[in-house]
Amino acid sequence: MPKPSYDIIVFGATSFVGQILTRYLLDRHGVSGGEVSWAIAGRSQAKLDAVKDEQGAKDLPTLVADAADEAALQAMCAQASTIISTVGPYALYGSPLVKICAETGTDYCDLTGEVQWIRKMITEHEAAAKKSGARIVHCCGFDSIPSDLGVFYTQQQAKAEFGAPASRIKMRVRRIKGGASGGTVASLMNVVKEASRDSALRKELANPYSVAGKTQPTRQPSVKMAEHDAHAQSWLTPFVMAAINTRIVHRSNAVAGYPYGEDFVYDEAVMTGGGFKGRMRATTAAAGLGGFMVAAGIPPTRWLLEKVVPKPGEGPSPAEQEAGMYDLRFFAIGADGKTLQTKVYGDRDPGYGSTAKMLGEAGVCLALDCKRDDTPGGFWTPATAFGDALIKRLEAHAGLSFERID
Repeated sequence: MPKPSYDIIVFGATSFVGQILTRYLLDRHGVSGGEVSWAIAGRSQAKLDAVKDEQGAKDLPTLVADAADEAALQAMCAQASTIISTVGPYALYGSPLVKICAETGTDYCDLTGEVQWIRKMITEHEAAAKKSGARIVHCCGFDSIPSDLGVFYTQQQAKAEFGAPASRIKMRVRRIKGGASGGTVASLMNVVKEASRDSALRKELANPYSVAGKTQPTRQPSVKMAEHDAHAQSWLTPFVMAAINTRIVHRSNAVAGYPYGEDFVYDEAVMTGGGFKGRMRATTAAAGLGGFMVAAGIPPTRWLLEKVVPKPGEGPSPAEQEAGMYDLRFFAIGADGKTLQTKVYGDRDPGYGSTAKMLGEAGVCLALDCKRDDTPGGFWTPATAFGDALIKRLEAHAGLSFERID
């Protein structure tokens, strides 16, 4: 096969996250002559030109392709080693591109958090990806790189400290600051909409091993209401991203051959503090999240929500992205009860400013660092595809840190 024209093509560069990602790659690599050769793609040449003009990158190469046009997608994939897709909701717009990448041997990563769609893509295209050599890596944004690589890093510390992997890890969101964009809200609303009318999908979404490849007997905890955690010394409330993150962590364990153990236990929640105030904050937040999910599942109230939530293309301002951050704590518990704690910190709004940097570094890592002898064709996770190589990139360039804190 001839060498592709570009190491990376950003597909969906005119989307909200796509524009932030384009800015990040420009700052990191310039238009040409840097570590990677790259281009941007989307369905409208006029909108692509507008992105270039706004970002002062008139010489940045562009390609036109519609998410539903398989011929155009195939022509685009022929020019790239790796495609980074920001075209969501992926369950509505992302399937044709994954199909083409799997068939043509083109590497692919995205920032989806739609577990039901991931399961569908694995079922339909894993055999083709293994045959062609395409490496498909979903969830390369805030969901689920900090969780997946956070567990990967924490288990390294546990093996050094305990002499064995931790049998249980709890991820607790200590602090988080950031806003929501219309694209993320649209993806969440679509998942709830699909689940509200499909009992089989609701059952699948309740299964923590839904994308792990096999069902395990270990019962997994799930924080659904206010509860107290002695290890975190805090009250807890549900974390909206836990539904996808926990499943990606369990898939990583399965894909890697269960290095965490077949009975590994993992859950996520948000810390709200101690005492009565912490309990009240946890109770209020749990009730609010539960109310939103119920309202999103009922057509009349979902219609009302759609009127007030951010629209696709809307999201946090650059100043809000700059002011955002997140502080995640991982509590590892060994089989003998010994514990240790690690921290993953990000210096931007988690869903956009930080996600764009993580996605960009994941794409570069996939294009340049992942050797095919070590990572052959198939569907991977951030931890199993990238591991330490991506942690090094994130710490060097993307404002993340991974550290032992006790």
